[in-house]
Amino acid sequence: MRTIFFIIQKEFLQIFRNRFMLPVIFIVPIVQLIILVNAATLEMKNIGVIVVDRDLSTISRRLVGKFMGSSFFQIDKYTFSLEEAEEDIEANRSDMILHIPAGFEDALVKENIADLQILINAINATVAGLTNAYTNAVIQDFNQEILGDYTGTIRFVPLKQIDVRYSFWYNPDLNYKVFMTPGILVILVTMIGMILSALNMVREKELGTAEQINVTPIKKIQFVIGKLLPFWILALLELCFGLGIGKLLYDLPVTGSLLLLLFYASVYLIAVMGIGLFMSALSETQMQVMFLAFFFLITFILMSGIFTPVESMPDWAIRLNILNPLAYFMRVIRMVLLKGSAMVDIIRECVYLSIYALIILSLAVWRYRKAV
Repeated sequence: MRTIFFIIQKEFLQIFRNRFMLPVIFIVPIVQLIILVNAATLEMKNIGVIVVDRDLSTISRRLVGKFMGSSFFQIDKYTFSLEEAEEDIEANRSDMILHIPAGFEDALVKENIADLQILINAINATVAGLTNAYTNAVIQDFNQEILGDYTGTIRFVPLKQIDVRYSFWYNPDLNYKVFMTPGILVILVTMIGMILSALNMVREKELGTAEQINVTPIKKIQFVIGKLLPFWILALLELCFGLGIGKLLYDLPVTGSLLLLLFYASVYLIAVMGIGLFMSALSETQMQVMFLAFFFLITFILMSGIFTPVESMPDWAIRLNILNPLAYFMRVIRMVLLKGSAMVDIIRECVYLSIYALIILSLAVWRYRKAV
């Protein structure tokens, strides 16, 4: 224990003397948290619309006004040529075409029905789906207004409608920042726990001090614990600091137990540090570690459910995700912070991640012993 304490003391001295390491640990993650939470969003705003109004009637202008009054749309251009509007869509100068054909008002007043054409740029299926949903909502609202205004002119049978009142749990304001902040925190904690610890281990090889340590009475397990424990502590401090920033800037709700979250984060860090140790055992230089970390981290992040639900992935990807520690922590941190989940709610994730951490850390220590 005394030996481990001296190694930890040495590591902290090296970290705080390193002018490059300190900004990477304390400043860069906070800047990323501030920028990425605001930038990484699936909310659609300022959808560009080209209006092709060939009717030029009162009702057609009211419909265009509904789109202008929406916070999701902005009118980029007015034209009478549908071909010109399609060219702008192909050139990616706009996102959607609102085509109102001639005789729109007459058909609506006399025949109680009128055609309307919506053309949406669907290169990005998610964006196109959201744009279509917003458009249908605007048109439906416009339709209700027209029915109310022309009840004396348009004969229709009043329909009995179901009054649906929505109640959103856990994030009632549908604030996307509340959803993204925990996910970004998971990535930042992972970068410190996995990448920086792996780079620190390989640095001993590059400097040649690993061979010097081998001839000392220090045991390999003492050396590994002494090297990894400082980054384990720093990652937990980073998580606490990030939660404070999230609460201060984005009013991040903390409805669950912070002690439970820190306990789970501690187990999670053991798992990702095991991955980092395994990568350092396979690598001889810091550049090799960076390539390995890039491969694993990109795969883990995209499959973790930070942007899209894991449940919407193919069955084979869901089964493969059992090897992704980020998927466990991404789910748990949102459950604890937003839903107020207790230990009984995340017991399965705790058991799976504990087994995962034990296996990967044991494998990494065994492989590191052979490598060095």
